[in-house]
Amino acid sequence: MIKGNVDGIKDFILKELDSIYDITVTKNRVIEPEIIALIASISSRINREINVAIDRRGNIVEISIGDSSSVQLPLLNVQEKRLSGIRVIHTHPNGNPNLSSIDISALTKLKLDCIAAIGVVEEKITGVVMGFCNVDGDELSHEVTEVMNIPEFIDYDFLYRIEEIESILKKRNIVENDDEYAILVGIDNDESLDELAELARACNVKVVGKFFQKKSKIDPCYFIGTGKVIELARFKQIKKANLIIFDEELSGLQVKNLEEVTGCKVIDRTVLILEIFATRARTREAKIQVELAQLKYRSSRLLGFGTTMSRTGGGVGTKGPGEKKLEIDKRRIRETIHDLKQELEKIRKTRITQREKRDESGIPKISLVGYTNVGKSTLRNLLVSMYTADNTSKKEDVFAENMLFATLDITTRAITLPDKRVASLTDTVGFVRKLPHDLVEAFKSTLEEVSFSDLIIHVVDISSDTVVEQIKAVENVLSELNALDKPTFLALNKCEMATPEQIANVKEKFSNYQMIEISAKQNYNIDKFLDMTVSLLPQTTRKCTYLIPYTDTSMGAYLHRNAIIQSEDYEGEGVRIVAIVNDEVYNRCRKFMVEETLC
Repeated sequence: MIKGNVDGIKDFILKELDSIYDITVTKNRVIEPEIIALIASISSRINREINVAIDRRGNIVEISIGDSSSVQLPLLNVQEKRLSGIRVIHTHPNGNPNLSSIDISALTKLKLDCIAAIGVVEEKITGVVMGFCNVDGDELSHEVTEVMNIPEFIDYDFLYRIEEIESILKKRNIVENDDEYAILVGIDNDESLDELAELARACNVKVVGKFFQKKSKIDPCYFIGTGKVIELARFKQIKKANLIIFDEELSGLQVKNLEEVTGCKVIDRTVLILEIFATRARTREAKIQVELAQLKYRSSRLLGFGTTMSRTGGGVGTKGPGEKKLEIDKRRIRETIHDLKQELEKIRKTRITQREKRDESGIPKISLVGYTNVGKSTLRNLLVSMYTADNTSKKEDVFAENMLFATLDITTRAITLPDKRVASLTDTVGFVRKLPHDLVEAFKSTLEEVSFSDLIIHVVDISSDTVVEQIKAVENVLSELNALDKPTFLALNKCEMATPEQIANVKEKFSNYQMIEISAKQNYNIDKFLDMTVSLLPQTTRKCTYLIPYTDTSMGAYLHRNAIIQSEDYEGEGVRIVAIVNDEVYNRCRKFMVEETLC
């Protein structure tokens, strides 16, 4: 029986493949030449991978159509100190004999005796590469051979290699290492890759090497030059990496081509950021926003692979017989995007209602913005804990950690300013250079809180070597949100770790801003920080003195509920109340007012 993706395969081809079960492979051979010839011919005709699994007795255990990950073999625990006793030989109809990242994963996860890839183009074999499990220290790893021709492959002494690895497995306590070890690839500079390394750390990826190419023109096939790709593949083997991360956004074709040449999983900066966002999102809104950005990213990178993607069904809701799986995938993604946008719009309306209530209350709105990992959440937690407007409604601190994008979920809390005004303080998601446009679009419903703010506090990590670039990156995002015209000042955070030269440099280059040096972690200069906040926050409230007759005590109760009471004295004619009020309270209590001043 032929397993895997047999849709659209003619019966006579399946019978040809089925005949392989009758062949027994000679003990010392990897596979028989007639099996190679047959699977190479059929693989070229149907343009799909064909897998043949063989046990150590030479019996054909399974034949499947698809990729190496579709071979149905039981997972073997490494603690059993042996291999599975199965080898898998499969074709690559794209002509590339190098093992893919999926092949390597199947090799180590299934504990295969070996895995071999046969490159096939137009029924001609381009070469064969074999992969074996290996032991590196006390960890299970892998190694691959050079490209071989068919005679070398058939007579390769694979049994010796199997005995060698199993003898090591029996002697040592081997553990499986699922960690990801990455090589970073960039065309900019060291600073850019340093930030990429921080992004990788936020995803628990260990960086084992960096790879540069100074390049003004991007290669449409590989992004970097063809020669550099070969060099990168060798570098990956030397560093024993299982992941390659590009600092720039790659096209679907570039990812596909790079993975074929390097035999390694390849992602770009955008995927890494999306992965961090997906991991950190907590609220339903944040999760929807991340999923929306991911779908938009993937929809532009769906690739068809000839007849391997074909669909033979039809009927209501499809385009009829012959509709491609690629088209179905795109349609499903479009439908999901539409549904998510509708759900996000409902949440947005709720947010608008909340914002309108804050507007009606006259409470000034303050937003903390800044580059990721500059200390916004630490500052927010400090302000909320020390200057909370209502002790009975304290909420838990937001997550604040020394890592990129520690905070994704927007939070708004009330704080009491030194002038006794209550203000709403909003902590936003951190910005970053090369922030994916789809991500900005998806988070606009959240980030638009910034554009409705009365004051923007731009928190800066003044100790960072790239502080100037970070400030400019934040300004770019604020520009996209049409929020550059808002009253803004710079809070130079982490000043205890900065040099006088760093501080002077920022003050010189951004002299158009007012700024204050602070340390949220050490509670340094926070009083002056709040004084600057008060001075720049637009005055929308009034300080009024009221004389409330004893016959209208309900109005006094109303003021207590809706205004900030500064003093209250009982006189012969009534209660004299000095309060800070918004426009609504001002208009309602106007007839009892005896004096007013603008706050």
